[in-house]
Amino acid sequence: MSFTCAHILQKYTEIWHEATVHPFLENCKSGTIQPHQFNTWLVQDYLFVIDFTRMLARVLASAPPQHFDVILVGLAALKDELNWFKEKAAERQLNLDTKKQPTCEQYCKYMHSLADMPYPVQATALWAIECAYNQGWQLPGAMPAPYNEFAHRWGNSDFTAYVKLLEQQADQVLQTASTSIQNQAEEAFIKVAKFEKDFWQMAFNAVQ
Repeated sequence: MSFTCAHILQKYTEIWHEATVHPFLENCKSGTIQPHQFNTWLVQDYLFVIDFTRMLARVLASAPPQHFDVILVGLAALKDELNWFKEKAAERQLNLDTKKQPTCEQYCKYMHSLADMPYPVQATALWAIECAYNQGWQLPGAMPAPYNEFAHRWGNSDFTAYVKLLEQQADQVLQTASTSIQNQAEEAFIKVAKFEKDFWQMAFNAVQ
C-alpha cells in the first residue's frame, strides 16, 4: 500500500475518532453545551488560530512553488476568520486579551516546532489540523443556533474541498519521502489528533 493520508487515517481510526467525536461537539448539537464551556473554547481557539496563522506562513516558506496556490488560499481565509472570531467574542462580551490555557499553549508550541521538520511532515500536520476541524464540526449533523454558524464555518463544502486539496498535496510529497520522513509524518498525525482531543476536553472541563 502506498503511503498516503488515507493510509494513516485507516491505521489510526480510534485515535482519529477521539479527535473528531467529543461530548463538547455533541452538546453543541443538542443545545446543552454550557455558555462558559463554549466561551472557553471560542477564546482559546482564537488564540490558537493566531499561532496557526504563523504556522501556515512557515509551511508556505517550506513548500514547493506548485503548492503555493492552495496554501495562499488558506492564509487569505484566515484574515476573515480572525476578524470573525473578534466579532463573535464581542457579541458574547469576551476578553480575547488573555493567556492561553496549558493545552492551547502546548498545541501552539508544537505547531511552532514543525518549522524544523521536513516539508512532508508539515504538510501532513497541516492537513490533519484542518481535517480534524472539518470532520469534527460535520459529524454531529445539523446544529441549532447559535452553534450552526460555527458548524457551517468549518463543515461547509468549500472547506471540505480545501481540506481535500491539502490532502492531495501531502500525498504528493509523502509518496517520494524516505521511510524516516514518512514515520515522522505519521507521528505528527498522532500528535495532532491527541492535541485536538485534548482541546475539546479543555473546553468541556471549563468551570465558571
